[in-house]
Amino acid sequence: MIDPLFQAFLAQHDDDAWHRAVDRLQTAIHPVDREATRIWFHFYPNRLQQAVDTADDPAGLERHLRIAGRWRLADQRHTSHYFLFGHRYWPEVWDELLRFASRPVAPGSLDLAAQVQEVARLVAARLGVDVSRVVGITAVAVRTLQQVGPGSDVPAAVPATPAAEHPDQIVARRTRSGQGLWSFLRGRRREWTVTFDERSPKGSFPLIESQHLTTAAALDTRDYRSEDPRCTEGPIPVQCRSCSCGTCWVGVVAGAASLSPVEARERKTIAALGYLVSQDARPVIRLSCMAAAYGPVTLVIPPWNGQIGARLDRLQRGRVE
Repeated sequence: MIDPLFQAFLAQHDDDAWHRAVDRLQTAIHPVDREATRIWFHFYPNRLQQAVDTADDPAGLERHLRIAGRWRLADQRHTSHYFLFGHRYWPEVWDELLRFASRPVAPGSLDLAAQVQEVARLVAARLGVDVSRVVGITAVAVRTLQQVGPGSDVPAAVPATPAAEHPDQIVARRTRSGQGLWSFLRGRRREWTVTFDERSPKGSFPLIESQHLTTAAALDTRDYRSEDPRCTEGPIPVQCRSCSCGTCWVGVVAGAASLSPVEARERKTIAALGYLVSQDARPVIRLSCMAAAYGPVTLVIPPWNGQIGARLDRLQRGRVE
């Protein structure tokens, strides 16, 4: 059972507080998971869950917000973070966190980032790994505990990882061009690889330099719809292609600098949809229909899409007023 003092401590922190904490933790997180950790926190906003859970008509609110896909964190408690390197340590992280959170003592610090790091140090000592490998996944675990509770299910063991999958090697692989010595002769016809699922050898598609992500993804004619009904043209869900519906939002795990800069229209749309908190020049959340690639990119595709920004703001203001 989670100690009430720890529950009360977690309850003080909203989405903005968590984003600030993750920003503070960036230098403590191994580069393999720095962007992935930030992306996860954009994918599972507590604000959305609270709004639906407290709505008089939850199904009606979901329709109003045009939510499609799997957005409930409770249904993905032990799998939502599959795209983090630290996911392989999840059973140990979750177990250590539950023990930490059950102690009948007040948190040693009221600083959220410090609490995450304290749990991460315990996990790292237990596993015998560098603490930087588990800070990101520990932050995800603490937030998951806050948002959906401990649950009664036990996380399945993650298969052992081959020695070749060292985090430094993964970081290097993500930036490898694969173009060869004479690639400059192809000029603007150069091809790059867009990886959307690092777990699978088939989890990528080619992109001709300067193509938008949705354009290149649509040329991938493999069957994705049977797995995700939102995927009607390749692995990236897409509807409007005009920077208005937000269906094609993605997280950029690596290669943000290889994408075209964010224009005012895209930034405005992402903010209106409620997908973006950061004002970074190269944000981790992009709309694929607006992002053209000029190098290798590693993406993660959100399990849901919707319009939880301005629409939800208006509803909540109406309740207050």
